[in-house]
Amino acid sequence: MSDYEIVQKRIVADLTSAQAVPGDIPQVTELLVGVAKWLQSRGSTQWQGLLYGEDSHQTPEAIRRGNVFLFKNGGEVAGMVMLLREPSEWDRELWGDEGHESSIYLHRLAVNRAYSGQGLGEAILGWAESGIRFPGKERIRLDCIASNPVLNSFYRKMGYAYAGAAVNPHGEFSKYERRLP
Repeated sequence: MSDYEIVQKRIVADLTSAQAVPGDIPQVTELLVGVAKWLQSRGSTQWQGLLYGEDSHQTPEAIRRGNVFLFKNGGEVAGMVMLLREPSEWDRELWGDEGHESSIYLHRLAVNRAYSGQGLGEAILGWAESGIRFPGKERIRLDCIASNPVLNSFYRKMGYAYAGAAVNPHGEFSKYERRLP
């Protein structure tokens, strides 16, 4: 028995949701590196470690643990999101000691650039809130670079409450959370 239930298989148009499997690792890596290159082209250093083979979120291991969900058009990965049922070391550092038992931690929301401008980021975030259920979990938590006004505005627009800033050796991060329906 799984510790989650996908209740919305289709998210937009011809895109379907599914838990990633080890065979998806090459496509997921290609997606993440593609997004990192795009961010770099826009002057951002976000996710730049991916360009040098460094993955701070250990995505292949997260796939093997069942924490990565894909949105596919046929066999093509259009987007992904990582949903952790247990906080990572990073999450504990940013969020402190409170509220972990009832929280899902969202990381690596990524959209294939071929699908940009179609509302897929919003659809993936909406799916994480209501298209999948995690028994006993009451909210989603996430963080983003504080100096990225577009990303911070996106999360606020999507109904996430600002939960403060956290500073660590990697920079300053905005924390957001939202109660699940």
